Amino acid sequence: MGEMETKLREAGFLTVNLEYPSRSKTIEQIVSEHVPEAIAQCHSNKVDAIHFVTHSMGGIITRKTIKDNRPELLGRVVMLSPPNKGSAIVDAMKDRWYFRWFNGPAGQQLSTSPDSMPNVLGPVDYPVGIITGDDPEFFDSWFISFIPGESDGKVAVTRTKLEGMSDFLVVPESHTYIMYSDLVQDETIHFLKHGVFSD
Repeated sequence: MGEMETKLREAGFLTVNLEYPSRSKTIEQIVSEHVPEAIAQCHSNKVDAIHFVTHSMGGIITRKTIKDNRPELLGRVVMLSPPNKGSAIVDAMKDRWYFRWFNGPAGQQLSTSPDSMPNVLGPVDYPVGIITGDDPEFFDSWFISFIPGESDGKVAVTRTKLEGMSDFLVVPESHTYIMYSDLVQDETIHFLKHGVFSD
């Protein structure tokens, strides 16, 4: 998210770029052990609002964070390619050792089952803009065989949507590289400033 961070700073936002150990911890552990420090850094800068810009699992971590302990001064949230209703790839691959090794315990929590983490968090009651892609990379060819309908190579377009979201945008990008798109960066900034996408 470094390039996105640079673009946000150029637009006048203070940023905290949170890294978290998704390959060794659960979503609950990340939310309780890593997110609070990032939020504290925002408060230390005496900001007027705390916005979130997330990619993939980061959207689920943000939803869990806000549900468990809603931050003071919560602003707007932009999610890039979030598995808000889970990913069919997790359903198909979760029992394979190499998938478990690469994606870690947090990744295992992103299935499409009704009791998976994304599906038990419920609707949102704060401003959320979702941007997802519909142009998978060539190396996602095998994965898309598990995904019904249009996808970004990792998550079906329909499974990124969220009850209560404020706006939704589909762009010709892949899951892996969506955050590098100039359009996506510009639309992210537009949503943070105005609460809607420009398109």
